Amino acid sequence: MKFGTVAVHDALGGILAHSVQVGARRLRKGLFLSQNEIDELLGAGLKEVTVARLECGDLDENEAAMVLAEALVPDPKEAHLELTAPFTGRVNLVANRPGVAMMDVDALIALNAVNAMITLATVPPFQQVGAGQMVGTVKIISYGVTRTDVAAAAKASEAAIWLAPVALKTASLIITDIPGGPGDKGQRAVAARVEALGMLLVETQIVAHQTDALARAIAKSTGELVLILTGSATSDLYDVAPEALRCAGGHVERFGMPVDPGNLLFLGHLSDKPVIGLPGCAKSPALNGADWILARIACGIDVSHEDVAKMGVGGLLKEIPTRPMPRERRR
Repeated sequence: MKFGTVAVHDALGGILAHSVQVGARRLRKGLFLSQNEIDELLGAGLKEVTVARLECGDLDENEAAMVLAEALVPDPKEAHLELTAPFTGRVNLVANRPGVAMMDVDALIALNAVNAMITLATVPPFQQVGAGQMVGTVKIISYGVTRTDVAAAAKASEAAIWLAPVALKTASLIITDIPGGPGDKGQRAVAARVEALGMLLVETQIVAHQTDALARAIAKSTGELVLILTGSATSDLYDVAPEALRCAGGHVERFGMPVDPGNLLFLGHLSDKPVIGLPGCAKSPALNGADWILARIACGIDVSHEDVAKMGVGGLLKEIPTRPMPRERRR
C-alpha cells in the first residue's frame, strides 16, 4: 500500500486518509475518491489531499478483516458467535447466548505477530459473557494489507475462538443461618448470577448452620448444580459445609482459591452433580472468585487444581473496605 500527499487531480481512486470538510459536506476518511469527490475538493479550493492506494496483492481493510474473522470462526453457528458486517476495517465477534469465551491463546498471539496492521483483541480466556456481548474484534489498522500476510494470519488462527454455551439448566441454592445471622441475605445476588447464565434457580432452602441439617438439604436438592452459601464462613476443609457434603455422600475436590475476594470457596460433587461452596463475598453482586468457578461449571468445563492455581496470577486482587484489619501484635 502506498500512502502520502498527492495533488487533488491525481487522487482519483485513492482512499481518503483524513476526513475533509468541503462546503456543507464532510468527506469521511476511508472514502474511495470518485470524480464527484475530486470535483468537490477542487471546488473547495484544495490543491492537495492525503490518500492511500492499494497495490497489486493488497486487500482493503474491510475485505481483510472479514477474511480473518471467517478464519477465526469458520462455523459461527457451531461456535455460538455472530460476525458483524465489516466497517472501517473492523469485524466484531459477538456471543449469541450466555457462555464462556474459549480460545487458543497461542494461535491468537501468532495472528497478532504476523503484521502490526493486523490485530485481534479479545476478552480474557474463560470470561463469562451474555448474549450480544463482544468476545473479540478484528481490526485492520491500515487501509490495506497484503494478501500474503492476511493468509498467514488466517492460517495461524483457524477456528481459534469460540463460545462454550451454558450446559446446565437448573440450580439449587442452600443458605445456612446462624442464631442472629443474616438469614437469606445474599439470595438475591446469587439468584442474579444464576439468571445471568440463563439458568433457572429452582429452589432456595434455608437451614440451620449444622452439618446434619445441611447434609439433608444437599441430599434432597433437585437442581443440576448445588450452591451453598453459609451464614458463617467456611474456614477449614472439615468445616460445616464441606463436611455436610461428605455426609450427604459427596466429596470435596478443592478448598481455597488464590483470588481476593473469593478465597474461601470449595468445589465438590454429589454423584455427578457439581457442588460449589460459595465464599461470603458472594452475598454481594460484585465480581469475586465464585463467578469464575460458577461460569465454567455451568458451561460444563472441568475445573482442575491447576486451573484454579492459574487464577492467582493477574487474577482478582481487590481490598474490601469492610474487611477487618489484622490485629496489632501486643508488645
